[in-house]
Amino acid sequence: MKDKLEHLESKLDELISLCSSLDMENKSLRGRESEWSNERRQLLIKNETARTKVESMITRLKSMESGE
Repeated sequence: MKDKLEHLESKLDELISLCSSLDMENKSLRGRESEWSNERRQLLIKNETARTKVESMITRLKSMESGE
């Protein structure tokens, strides 16, 4: 009986350790996900800004072309 309890205690210790490790890994992954989400948001803004500038340049070039 004592051996079974010790074995169970050992398994519980392993489980607690695993849960702790998984919790730390989960926090790390959530942090990275947040960073990537912020980076994606910034890239979308930059992409929209670049698209607007290119469209503006095209419009100016067309108006210059038609003005000649």
